[in-house]
Formats: sequence, structure tokens, C-alpha cells
Amino acid sequence: MIDESLKITVCGEEKNVIAGTTFEDLAKEYQSKFQYPIVVAKEKGIYKELSEVIQGNSKIEFYDFSDCEGNRIYLNGLIYLVTYSIKELYGKATKVYVRYTIDKGLYIELNKKITKEMIREIKTKMQEVIEQNMSIQAKNVSRLEAIDYFDKLGDTDKSSMLKYNTNSYITLYKLGNMYDFYFSKMPTSTGVLTEFNLEYLSEEGFIMMYPDRYNLGEINKYHHHPQRFEIYNEYHEWVKIMNIETASDLNKIVSSGKIGNLIRLDETIQANKLLTIAKDIYEHKDRLKIILIAGPSSSGKTTTSIKLTNYLTSFGLNPIPIAMDDYFISRKKTPKNPDGTYDYECLEAVNIDLFNENIDKLLNGEEIIAPVYNFITGEPEYTNHMKLDKNDILIIEGIHGLNPEILKNIPRSRKYKIYISPLTGINIDNHNRISTSDNRLLRRIIRDNRTRGHAVEKTLEGWASVRRGEEKYIFPYQDEANVTFNTALIYEFGILKTYAEPLLYSVDPKSEYYDEAKRLINLLKTFLPMPSEDIPDDSLLREFIGGSCFKVS
Repeated sequence: MIDESLKITVCGEEKNVIAGTTFEDLAKEYQSKFQYPIVVAKEKGIYKELSEVIQGNSKIEFYDFSDCEGNRIYLNGLIYLVTYSIKELYGKATKVYVRYTIDKGLYIELNKKITKEMIREIKTKMQEVIEQNMSIQAKNVSRLEAIDYFDKLGDTDKSSMLKYNTNSYITLYKLGNMYDFYFSKMPTSTGVLTEFNLEYLSEEGFIMMYPDRYNLGEINKYHHHPQRFEIYNEYHEWVKIMNIETASDLNKIVSSGKIGNLIRLDETIQANKLLTIAKDIYEHKDRLKIILIAGPSSSGKTTTSIKLTNYLTSFGLNPIPIAMDDYFISRKKTPKNPDGTYDYECLEAVNIDLFNENIDKLLNGEEIIAPVYNFITGEPEYTNHMKLDKNDILIIEGIHGLNPEILKNIPRSRKYKIYISPLTGINIDNHNRISTSDNRLLRRIIRDNRTRGHAVEKTLEGWASVRRGEEKYIFPYQDEANVTFNTALIYEFGILKTYAEPLLYSVDPKSEYYDEAKRLINLLKTFLPMPSEDIPDDSLLREFIGGSCFKVS
């Protein structure tokens, strides 16, 4: 029998392969072209696990963890590796809780106290499993069979989550004698998972550092962020009290018909947090004249700024808003990205000298004529006459608000910096977290479609550039903030599902963004849909889904 030959194009080269060849077999021939281990393939624009068989005459590309999906696969492989190693060391009854990302690492807890010696043992065990190059095999099983398996293990987070999954069959991954469920593809073996580090944090938890695709190279030593860590822990303590730590916990409330109570409680708690910030500003009104607000895309900065303005006004202050975007330089002088598009997110796109000069004059009691940027013509127009009175306080919103280069001549005691982000506190289950980035991306998909008429592909196309800008110009300066305001709402994924899911289904299977749309659909499948009637019209979420009583779009 003559083996059928398939004609393919791989990494730009034409090649013939024998039918039945896996992507992993082929990847071995091209690994030398990559700096890091190949973890995933793409065939006809669709990501494929390396264990899969090449199906037909097609274009094939390979990716390591410098690729977005490759990085996600690599990280989930590490989560499986550390979970497996912990259970091998301390028994199957040991539970692993993947909480959240912080400083390019994952904060992980166990259901037992952690010691520094345990961290050394876990790291050694992980390295042993890597050296053994153990296989990670995908197994398709019935959903009911998977539920029964996890119930017998006492892993009720996973079994409860799968009860709300409507698929007849699901994919589990087998490592050694352990099965687990992950919301991504996986590496085919542990041998590629060489880049990681573990750092002891406290007896409650440790940090697993992993490769940062935005700053590839040696894994950095963990840098602790006390303020952000405190906010995450505070939020997690609240969700524990409310018994809403996972998607299935939220689904139980939705199915009981009691979601309205949760929405009102969640909104009240968030409003109280912002009110506390406003009171802190008011108590120091004699020295504070500038409020700087910054945060990544779709954090809800506009609604937060308006609400903060209202609180401060109720205390007798007169907040004056200034948008740093109005200080953009002429479009024709704006730096460009490698692809030729304008880079509005770099510091050089802003007329910093004029901005600093104007703020200095305002604080000295002088009148200025501030620019208003015309986004149609791409030119600043000097039409905004401003002068500060005794009770006036500046509220400045912009991507660079936390950068120490901004207003560096003004004493820190006169400035109050607020970092805003939805620090997502709910997970799918113990091992499958929901990233803050995905939370924001879903918000942005909904808002872009509602306010600008953008198709999902348009938002996904620009998201990579947005993320690069955040990594470079926002996240490095989080610790500059006086306070962090968490804009996540624990109930919001049921609402985001209602609005985003139909939009995501509109992405054509032939689109280069189909895989990403499908990934987000699978994420939203874990949540029951919610109606939006109980959401108040001053909710931050209204900035994205519509119906806000504020002018936010």
C-alpha cells in the first residue's frame, strides 16, 4: 500500500508529508527556527494541538509562547504541571486554588499552610516531571462521566461547573494518572514547560512566575505590589463570604431568581468604595489640587470619573475635568507603529511640555487657553479658557496619568493618583481563572459595537495594539497610585454573555479572528445569561451595555 502524500506550506515553505503525520512530528523539523519550544500549530487559520493529525493540503504555521494563544497554552500547561506535582507530593486531597495574576505571575493557594521548604519541594518535583517529558493526552469523554469523575475526587468546583455545560462530550487532559479540565488547548508533553519559577509569599500562598510575552527573556524576580494584592484579597474575601467564588456559584443564584438582590448589593459595595476615596480626597482638600486617574482600556474610567466628580461636588468642592487626550500633538507629527498606524498611546504623542506648563499656571492662579483636540482634523484647537478658584480641583484622566514624568515639578503632596481596573474576582473553577484582560475585552466588544458600529473583528484586530500600550505605559506605574479602585462587578459575566455572545457568533469561520471569538464563546458558555433590568442606570456597567444616566459615549 502506498502512503498518500499531502502537499502543505509550512512556515512559508512548500513540502510533502505522509498522511497521518502529526503537527508534533512536523514541528521537530522546524524547532531550530524558534527561540522557544513550539507549543501549538495553526492550520488554515485555526489553532491545532500538536498531537492532532494534519488533515489535508493546507498552510501551516507554528508558534511558541511568544504568541498570544501559545502563551495561554503554555501557562495552562504550567498550571497543570504545578497541580499534578502538588498532588503527587501531598496527596490527591490537597486542593490547588489558582487565584489571579500579579506581576507576571500567578498567585496560588492550597488548602493547607505553605512553607518555604514545600515551595522548594514542589519546584524540584516540577523539574523532575519536565525532565521525564511526560505526555499530556487529550481524552474526549461524556460530560456525565466527567462529572462523576470529579465528584468522586471531591472536586465539586469542576463537577458543578460541568453541570451547566450543555455539550454531550468534553475534552479532559490526562497527565500520569490524573485527569483535569482546562479552557484552552494544552502542550503535548511536560518537556516544553522549562521556563518558570516559584516564590514563597506567605503560608497562605505562593507565586508561580511564567514567561511574559510582552517582555520575553529571563523570567524576572517577583516584585510585590502590596496595594493591588490587598485589593484582590479584600475582594476575594467578600466573594467567599457571599459564596460566589466560581461561575457555578453565580449560576445557582441566577437559577434561583435572586440575582436582583446580588446586583443591588454589589453596586452598593462598589459605590461605597468610591465614596471612601472621595472622602479621603476631601479630608486633604487644603493641599490636594490635582486628581490623576489612569487605567487600562474598558476599566470604566469615564463613569468612575463622573461619579467621583458628583461625590466631591456634594462635599462642596468644584471638580474641573481635563482630558490628557486634548493635549495630543498634531497628527502629522504623531509617532507611528511598525505597521504605519499612528501610536496615540506613546508618551511622545502628548504635548507634555504644554500640559505641564498649563497645569503649573493654573495652580499659580493664572488663566490659560487649553487645547481641545479635534479628532477629525487631527489638530489641537485652543478654545478652552480656564482659571482655578479656591474650591476648584482638577480631575485629569488619561493613559499616562500615573507616569512620574507627568507633572514631576509639582510636589507629590498636591497630587492624588487613582489606578482603575476590573480586578476580576470570580473564576470558572479552581484551576481555570478569568483574566482581567478578557473581562475588559468583552466590555469593549459590546461598547464598540453599540457606540461605533464596529464588528467584533474590528475590536479584536486592534486589541493587540491596545494591550501592548497598556503593558508599556500603564501597568509599570501601578504602584505610583495612592489608591486602586476595583471596577469589577461580580455579577457582570452573566450580563456580558447576554450582550457579547450574539456578536461573537457573527464572526465568520474563515475569519482570522474566529478562534479568538470561539474561545470567548466557550468562556461565556460557563455562565447563565442574565437580564439587565435590575442594573441601575448609574452603574459602571451601563457605560458598556448602554442605558447610562451619564454621558459616557
